[in-house]
Amino acid sequence: MEGGNRMAEKGLDSLLVWNKARKFAVKVCKEVLPLLPQEERFALSQQLRRSVQSIPANVAEAYGRYSFPDSIRFMHIARGSIEETYSHLRLVQDLEYVSPELMDECIVLYRETAKLINGYIEYLKRSSKEKREHLSEGQLIYDGNGLGEDDLP
Repeated sequence: MEGGNRMAEKGLDSLLVWNKARKFAVKVCKEVLPLLPQEERFALSQQLRRSVQSIPANVAEAYGRYSFPDSIRFMHIARGSIEETYSHLRLVQDLEYVSPELMDECIVLYRETAKLINGYIEYLKRSSKEKREHLSEGQLIYDGNGLGEDDLP
C-alpha cells in the first residue's frame, strides 16, 4: 500500500470480525436483495438491508470506542443485528425467494460472523477484566508522558 493507506492496514481493516461482517453484508445486498419480489421492496427488503448493514457498522463503532463498556455495548448491538438478519434470511428461505444453495452460503457466513462477534465480545470482556486487575494492583497501564508511579495523584 502507498503512503497514507499504511495506517489503514493496522486499524479497522485488520479486524477480522469487521471484514467478515462486511463480506456477509455484501453477499446479502448483492445476491439476496435483488432476488426479492417487488412487493417486498419497502418491507422485508429494507428490513434485511438495514439489519445486515448494521452489523459491520456496529463492529466499527465498537472498535472506535476507547472504553471497554462502550465497545462491548456496540458489539452486543452487532450481535442483535446479526440475529435479526438471520431471522429475515430464514423468512426469505421460507417464502422461497432464493435458491437453497444461496441460502446455504448466507447461513455459513452468518455462522462464521456470529462466532467472530461472540469471540470479540469475550476478548473485550477479558481485556476489561485484566485492565481492572492491573489497576487494582497499582500497575501503570500507560506512562508514556514521562510520569512515574510516584508522580501520580
